[in-house]
Amino acid sequence: MKINFPFKGKNTLGAVLASAATAIGVILLLFVSYFYIYLPGTTNHGETIAVPDLSGKTLEEIEKILAPRELRYEVGDSAYSADFPPLTVLQQFPKPGHFVKANRKIYISINRTTPPTLPLPDLFGEGHSGSLLNAEAVLKSNELVRGNVIRQSHPSKDLLLEIRMNGAVILPGTRIPKGSVIDLVVGDGQGASAFPLVDFVGMTYKNALLRLNKLHLDLGEVNIPDDVDTTGVVSYVIRQSPASGETITFGDAVDFTIGPKGYVLPEEEDQ
Repeated sequence: MKINFPFKGKNTLGAVLASAATAIGVILLLFVSYFYIYLPGTTNHGETIAVPDLSGKTLEEIEKILAPRELRYEVGDSAYSADFPPLTVLQQFPKPGHFVKANRKIYISINRTTPPTLPLPDLFGEGHSGSLLNAEAVLKSNELVRGNVIRQSHPSKDLLLEIRMNGAVILPGTRIPKGSVIDLVVGDGQGASAFPLVDFVGMTYKNALLRLNKLHLDLGEVNIPDDVDTTGVVSYVIRQSPASGETITFGDAVDFTIGPKGYVLPEEEDQ
């Protein structure tokens, strides 16, 4: 491009300044045209796309949603939520509604196919009151679902007597899937002083003593098999007398046979 300077050939100071000003103006014009007209037109500058909500969508659905918008995705990690189907989106970044440029990558978190497991909290043990209210709070804080509250004849109202899952009694420490439904058996507060004895077998000896206290029962004889050394190991109740389900009254004594976890009494091996 040929530029004609109006003051070319004139050597006055004004002519020189005018020529310089004209040259600077032309340079600024070219600069503005390149960066604010030409460059944005070739790079889609200023053109943005609203990020869609991918929550609950499968990977196949995500492809169909993002492709027309010229967006991509990448699976960042996986987590678990019972509120979403397996292999669907739990979280995304950027969040829905944010504006991004074309070809931007959306990072997603996918729901796992199986829930992680966790040990059943000890609702009877030290630090827990053994009450219905406390059990509900502990289950919720551990992402477990309180199911049915089964009231059983017992003089102590809302005292936790048993924990059940799928109709079977389970003990603290048993690994169960997160989100499991847990039924609680509690006292109705209307029972007579006589009531069915709960099952202590499988409990730690320490927790069995705590439960005895809450049930207002006394500890009777504590037996240790001759071939067992309980020094320095956690002891578990492997037999009780009276047996679970037998009628017992306040102040009665319960005998325990204790041993290491998994120990089988010799007479039971022969049966």
